[in-house]
Amino acid sequence: MDLDVFVTAHRAEWDRLDALLGRQRRLTGAETDELVALYQRTATHLSLIQSSAPDPQLTGRLSRLVARARSAVTGTRRASWRDVTRFLAYGFPAAVYRSRHWWIPTALLSTLVAALLGWWIGTHPEVQATIAAPSELRELTRPGGQYETYYSSHPAASFAAQVWTNNAWAAALCLILGVFLGLPVLWILFQNMLNLGVGLGLMSSAGRLDTFLGLVLPHGLLELTAVFVAAGTGLRLGWTVIDPGPRTRRTALAEEGRAAIGMAIGLALVLFISGAIEGFVTPSGLPTWARITIGVVAELAFLAYVYVLGGRAARAGDTGDLEAAERSAAVPTAA
Repeated sequence: MDLDVFVTAHRAEWDRLDALLGRQRRLTGAETDELVALYQRTATHLSLIQSSAPDPQLTGRLSRLVARARSAVTGTRRASWRDVTRFLAYGFPAAVYRSRHWWIPTALLSTLVAALLGWWIGTHPEVQATIAAPSELRELTRPGGQYETYYSSHPAASFAAQVWTNNAWAAALCLILGVFLGLPVLWILFQNMLNLGVGLGLMSSAGRLDTFLGLVLPHGLLELTAVFVAAGTGLRLGWTVIDPGPRTRRTALAEEGRAAIGMAIGLALVLFISGAIEGFVTPSGLPTWARITIGVVAELAFLAYVYVLGGRAARAGDTGDLEAAERSAAVPTAA
């Protein structure tokens, strides 16, 4: 596309739109119709320039013009409790449901990796010797040792807040860094599975695997599921860079990126629940079976939430992205 010719052909339309937006008086009906038509054409012009002949100065001018026109056409809108309700009831579970073909395999493979690492560490004393000295290992794994007292080492509320912050940050990193072809996501996921595998291996070698699982499962089921969802979604975002499908790469990344940001918020809420369980239930005096039951119920509730509400919303066309009226205009692409 010859940018100079394009600008010459459409400059008058952009100037006219700018003039209509600058009117101090109320527009007439005909002027309003003209403004809407010019806004739609200018949004199309902006998309064409961005995809065919990007020019920073012109793109910046048209972006500002389209934003002003969009605000004038649609009116300003403030977030409301309706948006929060819609996000929790439809957007977030639909986004998680749509990503299930990524996070379920991620969960299965990661669990297998953690189990293999645990078996390798637990059955090879020479590997354990590289982790810590024998006296330190005994301090970690003995009854009343560090693995057990870790969950009650701080006041429950502050411990839950610390756990929630750390896990929410890890999940957000998986979602955000997925755009780098998913490579940072694999590293974050491996670090999590390595930590789990070390605990499994050391406690099993000390004959106390049941104690370790009794401490990890109440909160770990929901916590790890949230991490797997974040990692799977991050990997999906990385794959979008490689294969955007029928959409342009820019449009695909914008849509999947917005959904990923929404998922980061939703997963923060899920991790808040798992953090509360870890802070208040895991170190409690409840019997092991009761603590594990609470963890299983929380996990099943989340899966039901995703597959029932999320599945229904996804089949109705919800993707977890912004509503159509809130998205930027884009040029249609052929399938």
